[in-house]
Amino acid sequence: MTSATPGAVPDRAACAEPSCAEPSRADAVLARLRRAADEAGIVLPPRDPNQAGHAAFTDAQGRRVNVHQFRGAPEFLVCCRKQGAWLANGRTADPAAAAAAVAAWMGGADLAAAEVAAPFLRYGDWALAHEREPLDPVELEWWHRLDHYLLSPPTNPCSSGARALLEAAHAQPRLRRLTPVTSHYTLWFSASATRPYEPVGHAVDPQRDGSFLVRSRAVRVVTTVATAEEAVALVVAGLPEE
Repeated sequence: MTSATPGAVPDRAACAEPSCAEPSRADAVLARLRRAADEAGIVLPPRDPNQAGHAAFTDAQGRRVNVHQFRGAPEFLVCCRKQGAWLANGRTADPAAAAAAVAAWMGGADLAAAEVAAPFLRYGDWALAHEREPLDPVELEWWHRLDHYLLSPPTNPCSSGARALLEAAHAQPRLRRLTPVTSHYTLWFSASATRPYEPVGHAVDPQRDGSFLVRSRAVRVVTTVATAEEAVALVVAGLPEE
């Protein structure tokens, strides 16, 4: 769930988020899943033909599972979606466990039942709440962004910085009313909950040295600060008056 940053310019110190949409890798992941499922007696549904870059499974009601395996990583990342939201994910090195998660979710399991079938799956209280009654779109987007970083260990200084930024921004009531948008670890905010986004205020780029570069909408550098809290305070100060 990434989106283009308005007016973003390349920065040598910035990090790039890895892409997991690779057709050849997805084919290999799917083949491993099916072999493990056959050996374990698990029946997998057909692959979604419209998701060539992922080992993905989708039904007519909008349930979906994506299974990724990043280059050089031994683990499978399993992501489960329904009701318009990615509600659970988890990592396992066992392809049979990943296949069990797919079969349970696509078989209609709720979050609790899916966790029984695949104990490596993780989800937050917000996901249980959304399962009972759909959350507001802006609140849902916040939890999507937070979970993207909170449920996965940081892989580099920029992912650690993006996580710290989101946590600090979520603590600010004015920013919680806006939609958080991330791209290549850069965080900015939108007045609209859906595309086309309406950028509001400054953007912040986590840097490899642990600092944070604050940019104005005109792409000018406002300043570099040492902490996520300082960066977020500048973003709040730069918002239009209410």
